[in-house]
Amino acid sequence: MSTDTQTYSIHNQRDAIGEYADIMGYDIVATYEDPGRSGLNIEGRPGLQRLLMDVESGQADFETVVVYDVSRWGRFQNIDESASYEYRCQRAGVRIEFCAEQFANDGTIGSDVLKAIKRSMAAELSRMLSIKVFLGQRRVVKMGFCGGGLAGYGLRRLLVDEAGEPKFILKRRQYKGLASDRVVLVPGPPEEIAVVRWIFSQFVKGKSRIEIVRALNKRGVLTEMGRTWTSNTVHTVLNNERYIGNIVWNRKSEKLHGKRARNPASAWVRAEKSCEPILDRKVFLRARAVADARAPLSNERMLADLSKLLAERGRLSEHIINAAPGCVSVSTYQVRFGSLYAVYKLVGFEPPNNGWFDINDQLHRRRRKIIEDLVASIGLAGGLARYDPETKLVSVNDEFTVAVWIARCHPERFGCPHWAYSQERLPEADISVLIRMNPDNVSVRDYLIGPTYQVQRRTTMLTANNHAGIDAFLFQSMDPLVELARRVRLEGPALS
Repeated sequence: MSTDTQTYSIHNQRDAIGEYADIMGYDIVATYEDPGRSGLNIEGRPGLQRLLMDVESGQADFETVVVYDVSRWGRFQNIDESASYEYRCQRAGVRIEFCAEQFANDGTIGSDVLKAIKRSMAAELSRMLSIKVFLGQRRVVKMGFCGGGLAGYGLRRLLVDEAGEPKFILKRRQYKGLASDRVVLVPGPPEEIAVVRWIFSQFVKGKSRIEIVRALNKRGVLTEMGRTWTSNTVHTVLNNERYIGNIVWNRKSEKLHGKRARNPASAWVRAEKSCEPILDRKVFLRARAVADARAPLSNERMLADLSKLLAERGRLSEHIINAAPGCVSVSTYQVRFGSLYAVYKLVGFEPPNNGWFDINDQLHRRRRKIIEDLVASIGLAGGLARYDPETKLVSVNDEFTVAVWIARCHPERFGCPHWAYSQERLPEADISVLIRMNPDNVSVRDYLIGPTYQVQRRTTMLTANNHAGIDAFLFQSMDPLVELARRVRLEGPALS
């Protein structure tokens, strides 16, 4: 079940399943629950994942699984997915029974037809609820209220009652308690407003986002999340129309727990003059014009500029590319094409140190595999983890974020290895993980796991033996993160 206010509460299901078990003469020996979870996908169902794992591994000491009804097995949008999980249990010799349905799940034609209809109805109900929720949120935004999410640097969320009377300022992770209450945006502290205006003035004067980031971090200014500034956070400020009084909602959507996608501008919901502006509209539009003038080039144009540079210089390197006025930065090429080596091959340049690029590609694949294993392990431990390739962050239980980086081993001439990483590349994560490779750059030596603010301020270079402030965060596996994300399995006679 997804909320405590539902008819399908865990307690109601437990009582119904208990009564059914008494009538059928069953002894309840295990319980698998997914409280506060949506049944739209398997990734968000740690209880169902544990059930399948126990059944297929032979660890299950039961013959029958009792579910309240078909919808509690899951509202999977593809009904074949729901059927596949039931089939996996049946193949392992475990039956599935629904105690609140009017048919016996006995494999007859009649029961199979009814079950298929029930699965379709469960999926359709989720789609209809999704549409109703969207229309409701759209109406709220059109009325000038906040549609959710963070207020933004320099702004605050004010809770008001149904009459529009202010109550109090909401803190981070604090939400309204009454359905009739609404949230409006108001100006934040004067010092934050001054920083917002300074960012826009610097950008209009020609400063790049990176230059603004360095200046803010040098001054010790922190974001609304209490973290250091990055190019992405400055970009967010420069594109936030809330500073001129407009609320724009539905830029991105994740319908029915699917893949998060960017929506076209025609699908955005806009409410102008909905809150008090803290920035002059002319300055905002000027910054937008400057950003448009710096818009990314097409792949063909970027490769053409690089080919021209290769013809002029006869070779390519990171220093040559970054210093060339007609080319974008090396990091832009890497983001657009995956790696610098891939770009070199596209323009026909064969670098003298191919091995270095080969190792980089191997490390990139190894990092992705470790992240996939981490997400899977957290799921098996009862938690929920998702990796966002856009932000390069792993979100864990919607409570904290993890950034995972990998560092190659650099042997020095005296045989002492070291590992380097760039602090500017670290995203805004609560926890940072640095994977240190062995000298062969194939096997993992250990993992540096610690709070980002401590990892960033300690050092940018690691050696085999560091001071206690670093070595205290070194581990041989990612198990500490898995344990941090572990959720205790609830006991009791219920299944959902």
